[in-house]
Amino acid sequence: MGTLTGKVALVTGASRGVGRGIAQGLGEAGAVVYVTGRTTEEGHAAVTLPGTIHQTAEEVSQLGGVGIAVRCDHTRDEEVERLFQRIAAEQGRLDILVNNVWGGYEFFNDGTEFWTEKGFWTAPLSRWDKSFQAGVRAHYVAAVMAAPMMIAQGSGLIVNVSFFAAQRDDRGVIYGVAKAADDRMAACMAHELREHQVAVVSLYPGLVRTEGVLKAADFFDLSNSESPQFIGRAVAALATDAHIMAKSGQILVAAAVAQEYGFSDVDGKQPRPLSVAEI
Repeated sequence: MGTLTGKVALVTGASRGVGRGIAQGLGEAGAVVYVTGRTTEEGHAAVTLPGTIHQTAEEVSQLGGVGIAVRCDHTRDEEVERLFQRIAAEQGRLDILVNNVWGGYEFFNDGTEFWTEKGFWTAPLSRWDKSFQAGVRAHYVAAVMAAPMMIAQGSGLIVNVSFFAAQRDDRGVIYGVAKAADDRMAACMAHELREHQVAVVSLYPGLVRTEGVLKAADFFDLSNSESPQFIGRAVAALATDAHIMAKSGQILVAAAVAQEYGFSDVDGKQPRPLSVAEI
């Protein structure tokens, strides 16, 4: 992989999980990484899982990048606007936006159990609102604010972290529809931004060893799993590809990206790309 030294990235929802790993992967490549989330103190998160934006930012710096933690509730447009104003004032550019923040996971019963509802008609309506407001809409708003900077500099990469559920009928109506919306958003944005040399892709992780997954490890077969940082390495590889515009608008699988660009996971393993049927 190439280097991202001198490049500026924003990873939303990076207190823990995939977002934390993406920030780490970008830091490993030398980027300045703005890390957003709502958790600033350990033990004060919406879920009973470890991690804060400050811890993630420190890890980015330890790995060779520059981590900058900014508390931001991505359901509040005024906070998002201040975030982008700060990036513009401090850096004068934004090269990579990773739309990772998501809502609705609070219903995983402290991360140890799956949702128990049988049928979308039994799920709380608030889950739809959270998945779209703190997920799909949050991704759209961040892209709206990132696009002018990227257009002005004539380059940029926007990554929507999505998932195979977008292409499955049996992964829940809310989750499936929300992730499908993320995929279509990326494709439509790619069409409009192509003339400005700004690429937009959807990226599918596999089974990632997040804090929540590890807490519920008895439910999973982790033999072909991925570290969160592996997803960050995939984003870094895409961001250093001089021909990234050829992939703009596409749905990419992180493990397939690793095979194409020739990098492995932090443990040296090469996770096998999963298919839609396997998830």
